[in-house]
Parts: sequence; structure tokens; C-alpha cells
Amino acid sequence: MDGLTVTAPVTARLTWDYDPRLPRLADLYERGKRGQWDAGADLDWNVPVEFGAPLPADSGFARAAFGSSSLSRYGPELWDAFRWEFQVWMVSQFLHGEQGALVAAARLVEVASGVEAKCCLAGQVADEARHVEVFSRYLREKTPGAYPVSPALAALLADALDDPRWDVTALGMQIMVEALAMAAFRLADKTFHDDLIRSACRLVARDEARHVSYGVIALREVYGGLTSAELAEREEFALEAARLMSRRFLLEDVWERLGVPVGEGVRFARENELMIRYRQAVFAKVVSSLAQAGLLTPRVRAGFGDLGLLGYAGGRLAGSGGPG
Repeated sequence: MDGLTVTAPVTARLTWDYDPRLPRLADLYERGKRGQWDAGADLDWNVPVEFGAPLPADSGFARAAFGSSSLSRYGPELWDAFRWEFQVWMVSQFLHGEQGALVAAARLVEVASGVEAKCCLAGQVADEARHVEVFSRYLREKTPGAYPVSPALAALLADALDDPRWDVTALGMQIMVEALAMAAFRLADKTFHDDLIRSACRLVARDEARHVSYGVIALREVYGGLTSAELAEREEFALEAARLMSRRFLLEDVWERLGVPVGEGVRFARENELMIRYRQAVFAKVVSSLAQAGLLTPRVRAGFGDLGLLGYAGGRLAGSGGPG
């Protein structure tokens, strides 16, 4: 897989003021220190992962969603194969996103203005390195191989890292990427198929909750004082990020690997109620984080609605079983 190189001018900032001023950031830093875990010692890597093995019966909603689609003509074996491949695709995108978050957090350490923020972000750098370790090892040792980074995710990473404004980098990574991933990690018990990756996702989700909290706290301080023109730029960034992140769930490379005509698979991913609910579920955390940060403006809310990313009612996905 080719890499991604981004060049952006940034200004390193140091401060000689060490007095605590933001207790919520200080609390996040303390929680981060207490929450450290060891990817090698705290996960049982001897747990077998029988990739491709027959899976337990899916929920009635998921079976009905597949059964009523054109994909049903390929038989239930395709649905099992899709459930496994979707898991590997998701973990692959987790891996690529976590590397992006690692680089972004390191960038933000440099440009953050306060010591408390720098300490929180330095802890996040260690967290993201551990997440890269976990997901890369899982894909290497337990699956046939990782999927490449989706073009949509690569484009968002480039946009977030290319922008010299620290708050735009934080918006792209701490809110758009991390909040969406956190929701997916928390759904892993319903949508993933082996104990190892479910355990890993529970640990990673705990870290990500702190990262999203940092983004909300830091951005809320900024967005209340923006001009209308500056706010409009952030609105457009959030909407474009949502378009990109939603676009990647059409799963073109999954359909190719399964041997399903890509157009048919994309229609299923775009239009099937199961896949729509899944997107709404994982984007629900993005929506709530934008609201807490002060960026869920009427324009942003309307844009998310146009993309079909609103309307998730808590708990509905758990009842449906999800596309896993």
C-alpha cells in the first residue's frame, strides 16, 4: 500500500505558564495515566480466530434485510462471507485511522497553547501507538490480510493534516474520525465475531472516549468566538468530512473481494435498511460530539440529514444485530 505524505506549515508553541487553568483537561490527563494498558499482556493473543467459519444465526432483522435484497440469490454462504469481510474491512480502516490520529495528536502537541492540553495530547500519542500495534497485529496474525485505506478516509486524513489551523486538524481527527470509530468500537460486541477483537475494541473505546472529550473541550473554547465566515469554513469542513466518511461505507473493495458485482453491492450498502441503520448508529456519536463542541448548527444538521445520517434511536441497532 502506498503511503500518504502531507506537508503543512505549523507553528510550535511553548508556554512558561504552568499554573492549572482547565481542570477538565487536568482530569482527562489523570484518567489517561490510570487507563494505560499493555497490548501484549492485557489481551489473550492465543484466542483462536477461525476466519471464514460458519457464524451463528444473525438477528431476524439482519436475515430479513439480506433475504429481501438481490444479494440473497447468492445464498446464505455469501452473507457469512460478507460478515467476516466487513469485520476485516472495519478493523483495517480502524488501523489506518489510528495511524492518522497518532500523527495528528503529535502535531497538536506541538501547536497546543497550554501545558494541560499538551499533556493530554501526549498521552493520546501513546494511546494511538498502542492502537496501531493492536490492530496491525490482529490483521497480520488472525486474518488473511488487511484492506488498503479507503480513498475517502485517505482524503479526510490529508485534509485534516494539511490544514495549518490546529482546530481544523482537531475537528477532523478528534471529532469526525475518533467519534465515529468510538461508536463502532462500542458496537463491536454486536457486529464482530471473535472474542479477541471484541476485547481489543472495548479497551480501545475506553481510550477514545478521552480523546473525543479533549476535542469537545478544546473546540468549544474556540467555536464560541469565531466570526460568521470562520464558522462557515468549519461547517463546510464537517460536512465534507461526513460525506467522505459516509462514502466509504459503500464498501467497493469488499464487494470486489467477495466477487459480487460492485454496482450491486454498492446499491445494497447505500439502500438497504440494515446498512442505513448502521451508518446512523456510528454517526450518532459524531452528531452528539459536534453538538457539544458547538458546531451542530442548523446548516450542519441539515447536511447530515441530507446524507441520511440522522434518525438513529438509541438501542435500535442492538436489536437488529447490525451488518456483522
